[in-house]
Order: sequence, then C-alpha cells, then structure tokens
Amino acid sequence: MRYQAVVPGRFLARPNRFIAQVEAEGAVQTVHVKNTGRCRELLIPGAAVYLEKNADPRRKTAYDLVAVQKGELLVNMDAQAPNRVFAEWLIPQLPTGAVLHREYRYGESRLDFCVESPRGRCLIEVKGVTLEEGGAARFPDAPTERGVKHLRELQRAAEAGLGAALFFVVQMEGMESVAPNDETHPAFGAALREAAAHGVRVCAWDCAVTPESLEIRREVPVLL
Repeated sequence: MRYQAVVPGRFLARPNRFIAQVEAEGAVQTVHVKNTGRCRELLIPGAAVYLEKNADPRRKTAYDLVAVQKGELLVNMDAQAPNRVFAEWLIPQLPTGAVLHREYRYGESRLDFCVESPRGRCLIEVKGVTLEEGGAARFPDAPTERGVKHLRELQRAAEAGLGAALFFVVQMEGMESVAPNDETHPAFGAALREAAAHGVRVCAWDCAVTPESLEIRREVPVLL
C-alpha cells in the first residue's frame, strides 16, 4: 500500500490521543494521529515523523501522522494500515472460488476477515504491532479488552470446526520475534495461549516500511 503527498516533520507534542503538534512545511501543524494507542516510546519530542497531506476541505486537520523514526528503525503507526496491507497480500494467494469478506460478524464480534471457499470458512483477526523492545516486537502496547474478546471468538470458531487465525502485522522491519506483552496486559497473553492451544493459528509477518509505503515482507516467529 502507498501513501500520497508525504512530507517530513518533527514531533512536538500530543495534546490528546487523536491529535499531535508537528513542525512541518515551515509551521507548527495540528495533525491527526492514526493510532489511538499509547505509542509513548515512539512519539518523543523531537522525533522525525512523516505526514500524509490530505486536501479534503471537510477535514479539521490537513495531515495524518503515518510513520515515525525510532533510532534507525522506521515504524509505520497507521492503525488502518494493517488491514489494508494484509488484504493486498492475501487476495492474490486465495484459491479459485474463494471469497474474502471484510468486517465479518461471528458470535458477538465483528472480525476483520473471513475467507469463504469450497473447503469452508476461515475467520481472521489482524493486529498491527508497533511496540519494539531490544529487536523484538510485542503486542499490545496498552490493555485491549477488545483484543481478548476477539481471541475468545476465534477460539469458539476453532472449537466449532472452522478455520481461525490471528495475524500480527508487524509495522516495522527486521524483528527477531513477536510475543504477547504480558506486563502490560496479562489477560491478552493468557487468552492468546489458550486460543492457540485450542486450534487458533497464530502467525506474524513483518513489513518493509518507507515513508510512502508499507508492504508485508516475511514471517516472524511468534513466542507464546
């Protein structure tokens, strides 16, 4: 996936989870942060960031913050990007006759995708990962009761005989592994291990990241 009209900037502050102040194009801009997570290790005053300029006059902000430089590591932090890049990656691999449904209702949740084919249904939930510690990626960066709920629905689907998978899209390159962030949300880690033990496939792929693009690159080990 590609962004249009990307400009560099320097992060200044984040007054709330939806907006940030960024120095770009010769002025201080109020920009939309496309990630409601904490991102404390990313959005540090002075950090180099990248903005996508939007010309829609109906918008309150003219820019979206889509990526940030963390040392030598460029991290895409657009929370909408994982589903987009996953669909781009998956669709060419679908077998003949398979259909990809988005926002698929199952039980009490709306899961990201369902692949329906002559072989049956496979439910897929995608999670974007932006937290890096010592060359390894971890999820989540903040407690996510919604994530726990999704895992429980995937587990029920697997126990009912359906295909079920949790797919981590690591929004950076070169991570050695992905693991649940038990210190931040132990319930998510416990639910992930239980789901995996009951037939939910858990996998992760990292991404090639540039200021203008994001592309799924290679599989990364998941440590449960």
